[in-house]
Amino acid sequence: MPTVLHIITGLDTGGAETALLRLIMGSMHGQYRHQVVTLTAGGAMLPAFLKAGIQVRQLNLRREPISGFLQLLRMMRESRPDIVQTWMYHADLVGGLAARLSGNRNVIWGIRTTGIAHGSRATAAVRRVCAWLSSWVPHTIVCVADASRRAHVDRGYDGARMVVVHNGFNLSGMPAADAAAALRMQCGFDDTHVVVGNLGRFDLDKDLENFVKAAGILAPDYPNLRFMMVGYRSDAERAQLECWIARTSHAGRFALLRERSDAANCLAAMNLFCLSSRNEGFPNVVGEAMAVGVPCVVTDVGDTALLVGDTGVVVPKEDPVALAAGLRRLLEMTPQERRALGWRASERVREQFTVRHAQERFETLYGTVIRGGV
Repeated sequence: MPTVLHIITGLDTGGAETALLRLIMGSMHGQYRHQVVTLTAGGAMLPAFLKAGIQVRQLNLRREPISGFLQLLRMMRESRPDIVQTWMYHADLVGGLAARLSGNRNVIWGIRTTGIAHGSRATAAVRRVCAWLSSWVPHTIVCVADASRRAHVDRGYDGARMVVVHNGFNLSGMPAADAAAALRMQCGFDDTHVVVGNLGRFDLDKDLENFVKAAGILAPDYPNLRFMMVGYRSDAERAQLECWIARTSHAGRFALLRERSDAANCLAAMNLFCLSSRNEGFPNVVGEAMAVGVPCVVTDVGDTALLVGDTGVVVPKEDPVALAAGLRRLLEMTPQERRALGWRASERVREQFTVRHAQERFETLYGTVIRGGV
């Protein structure tokens, strides 16, 4: 059975990590064997990988860059994987070079972002080196969104090697109604409240201040409106959220929850989902909300508009007035109309964006790479 060795920067909670986990779990009984190497140790999602029976080896390139790279090189020479698939810039560079130095030409890079104006100087430098090497190191470059492909071609990546494979979403692990109801009760919400939610890590790209400002615009007009924000990881992050929320003069309307492992239950506890990001590729959380039947209002970033289609509302990024107006469109609907929109969103995922769709695209690509095709 051919082996695919996945190299990823780490296993903290994120879109790439989630997509990798879903891909491997969906392929457990497929025609390829999957192994994972991380360039950093630990990570909140490591237990999920291990629980699924996925073989994970962890390096520590931050502390031991030279010995870690040599260890990766030795690992590749010993295991001789049929394909090396890398996820995100640093893994593309390190994993791609290690693969080529070990004699493996079957390298698939992974690009997960669109907003390349954001990020650290170190990441920008890695991206520039990757652009320079993109016509030599990878056989194929997989972009999570067409917007990602266009943005990176503009920065010098070899567009002839690029393909787009959107994220896939799991429709088999639907939340239990009682779990969602219990979470609403925990937050102090009852059946009379309309809950607008946001779920994601605290990050500049997620523009959570945009969400809070839009909530502050809407709150005076809708006494039964409540807001749920899920995903902060530290006391400092919570303090910053509380600072923004205090400026709305409606702090009592908000429930803040730490990062959790039951995303589906959190999403099902919401009546509307709101993505406020300034930078995305093909956001997992929007597909997950759609899969559980929650209608979405999203900013026009990456391929989010393509994902939502006509089952939600798309507004300009970094504009809380526009975001509030988009939410208002759905708030003015009847509950029955919102449920019908959510059902259409779920059907859209089922028809076009399941894990199986993504798995089939990748397995077709693997076959092409192994055969030496273009």
